[in-house]
Amino acid sequence: MDLINAIKKGDLITRASALVMGLGNILRGQIIKGILYLAAEIGFIVFMALYGWQCLAALPGLGSREQGEIWNEALGVYEYVQGDNSLLILLYGIAVLFIATGFICLWAGAVKSAYTVQVCREQNKHVNTFAEDVKSLFDKNLHKLLLSLPVTGILIFTILPLIFMIAMAFTNYSKVDGHLVLFDWVGLDNFKQMFDVSGSLGKTFWSVLGWTIVWAVFATALNYILGMLLALLINRKGTKIKGFWRLIFILSIAIPQFVSLLVMRSMLSQDGIINVMLKNAGLIEKALPFFSNATWARITVIVVNLWIGIPYTMMQVTGILQNIPMELYEAAEVDGAGPIVRFFKITLPYMLFVTTPYLITTFTANINNFNIVYLLTKGDPVLSGSTAGKTDLLVTWLYKMTVDYQYYNLGAVIGIMTFVFLAIGSLLVYRRTKSYKDEEGFQ
Repeated sequence: MDLINAIKKGDLITRASALVMGLGNILRGQIIKGILYLAAEIGFIVFMALYGWQCLAALPGLGSREQGEIWNEALGVYEYVQGDNSLLILLYGIAVLFIATGFICLWAGAVKSAYTVQVCREQNKHVNTFAEDVKSLFDKNLHKLLLSLPVTGILIFTILPLIFMIAMAFTNYSKVDGHLVLFDWVGLDNFKQMFDVSGSLGKTFWSVLGWTIVWAVFATALNYILGMLLALLINRKGTKIKGFWRLIFILSIAIPQFVSLLVMRSMLSQDGIINVMLKNAGLIEKALPFFSNATWARITVIVVNLWIGIPYTMMQVTGILQNIPMELYEAAEVDGAGPIVRFFKITLPYMLFVTTPYLITTFTANINNFNIVYLLTKGDPVLSGSTAGKTDLLVTWLYKMTVDYQYYNLGAVIGIMTFVFLAIGSLLVYRRTKSYKDEEGFQ
């Protein structure tokens, strides 16, 4: 709104600041501030003239010149001529778009600043000097000073790579037909290929998606229920040395997860200690197919995850249990409610009210739980001709598609679809919970 007012109501000097940044500030006494705006504009123009326009011009085509050889008669040898690199063209082009967007924001700020100075002059108000503007960064504008560096870091290290990955999903960047150096835009072809249930890739996608959802539901629900029951058991009045029992379960958290999972993988292998002990005891004749059979492998992943996840839930629940008002239990006992009724009428509703955001976060983390699957089963068992195994989640399949198979474009599609499913699902679920509808408290 301030920018629109500056354009509509600004005088000639203010409107001229839209062309020459900082002009209004310089002519009305804010010389240093105006010079900084002007220097930024000049720097942006020079950058765009030397590098920016070239990057933007190459972005629609992503390059077409291949690496070649030319004969150097003077030296009598062939010399390599560097060709285009579509990956760098895409990256630089997106980076220039970010820089241009940042400059537009700075330009808008310069125009609004010029209009603010104009209004102050017209109303005979005080116009801040450069020293006063700097001083305000440590007072009323402290948020701008403190947030500038984190926001810049998020833009460079999070938003820029995210946009780069999204753009990659609309190209044919993969080892197929040698498109690892030079590749082109293909529109929605990758998405069509991913959703085509008649194709092998589409069948694999829907199969992996279905197992990922099943895994996340079981992993979240079982960890939550068993962790809560364990916390209730330890927290009850009759339990002795409660701190010791909590310490025992917390030890599984203290051990690095990759160590626990690799040890579990070794124990559950065909010649691992579990199968050896069962054979020696005469309970089995053949080794149990913990990783070679799809059903066994999926159950194994879920069960092993309980060893890792239950202690986290126990710790979360323990603190909440100790904060449930005792008056609720006392009133229920007076009304004749037994332990089971008190659990379902008081404990469980209170727990769900408080921990719903935690459950959503845990579900999201399980969708993206790379360690438990890759370190334990590596996605096995894998059918011949398939790029994904029966225990692969979307995140492990994405890893294989990019690192093992070099299908970077399809990996980007998987990443986008994972984000879409998680974002929409989490938002819809959370908006229907009491934690969102009744933020004032539990009743």
